[in-house]
Amino acid sequence: MVDIQNRLPAAVVTGLSAGAGRYAGVTCLLIGCLFVLGGMAREAIAEERLPSRQACLISDKGVIPITVEMAITDSQRRKGLMGRESLPANSGMLFVYDEPRKPDHGFWMYKTLIPLDIAYLDKTGTIKAIKHMAPCRSRTSSGCPVYRAGVSFSAVLEMNRSFFRNHGISVGHHFSTSESICKH
Repeated sequence: MVDIQNRLPAAVVTGLSAGAGRYAGVTCLLIGCLFVLGGMAREAIAEERLPSRQACLISDKGVIPITVEMAITDSQRRKGLMGRESLPANSGMLFVYDEPRKPDHGFWMYKTLIPLDIAYLDKTGTIKAIKHMAPCRSRTSSGCPVYRAGVSFSAVLEMNRSFFRNHGISVGHHFSTSESICKH
């Protein structure tokens, strides 16, 4: 996944709380991840695994544990999921922004081979929108479709295609990295 409107790495973001109600007041530490275009060969970027963190998605039916990969260095951010042929089950990648993004902010799948679902999260971790994105086989970035968020957002969670549907996760549900919430 490549963020086409903000090609600079996101800053480290702290202080995201895990939503309203029983989630209020829980502070999450999220490291910003932002994919930027890179001219690296597919083979060089395909299999490196990034540092990961335990997290969860919270629906009306309960807590679903997941693992999110975190891009910490500029080099890791440039690589992202580009060139990978698979993503482990119950795993994804997290992008966090230091400033909220506007609804017209777009993403594309240049050099990304895995079909993905992407959840747009507000600053509390609430899912505001979910989109389905197909790999782009174009040799040029200009040949890839742009997927606009349609909502303002502060973070993005990428998961394998159909993960959200298969686990009953939809708009209004929550994402958290809080150990106290995710262990339930």
